[in-house]
Amino acid sequence: MEWTVHGERTIYDSEWMRVCLVDVELPSGARFEHHVLRMPAEASGVVVDDPERGVLLLWRHRFATDTWGWELPAGHVDAGETPIEAGARETLEETGWQPGALMPLISYCPQNGTSDAIFNVFLATTATYVGAPADSDEAERIEWVPWDTVRSELRAGRVHDGMSLTGLLYRLAEI
Repeated sequence: MEWTVHGERTIYDSEWMRVCLVDVELPSGARFEHHVLRMPAEASGVVVDDPERGVLLLWRHRFATDTWGWELPAGHVDAGETPIEAGARETLEETGWQPGALMPLISYCPQNGTSDAIFNVFLATTATYVGAPADSDEAERIEWVPWDTVRSELRAGRVHDGMSLTGLLYRLAEI
C-alpha cells in the first residue's frame, strides 16, 4: 500500500541535511505530518581488502554518540561527482592510500522510513600509499586490520556506524 504525499515544507536546511515535514495520507484515510531527513548527496564508503594486509580502517571518535570505533573511509558525494569517484577521493583524503579499481559492493537506504539517504559501499582489493592524509582531523589512527581482528572488533562492539558494519559484514559474507 502506498502513502499519498500532499506536500512538503522545509523546517531546517544546511549543506549537510534538510529536515522536512511531509503531509502524508495513509490508505486508511488518516493524514498527518511526517518528519523526513533529506540528504543532499549519497554517501560512499570503501572496503579496501588487501589479502596481505587486511582491511584499511580508521579509528576515530564521534562526538554525537561520544563513541570510539573503527570505520571505513567514507563521505559525501560532491557536486558533479559520482559515488564511486567520491569513494576513491574520500579514501585518499582520509587515509593517504589511493585505492585501486573500485567495484560496487552494496547500496542501501539506512533509514528509509525517515530519510532519503543512500549509502554506497565499494570494494578495492589494492591500494597504493601516496602520503599523509589530506584531512588530519578525520582519525586518530589509520591501520590495516587483519580480518580475524576485524571479526573480534565486530564482536566486541567497536564498529558502531551502519555503513562500516554493513560493508564489513557484507564483505565477510563473501569471503
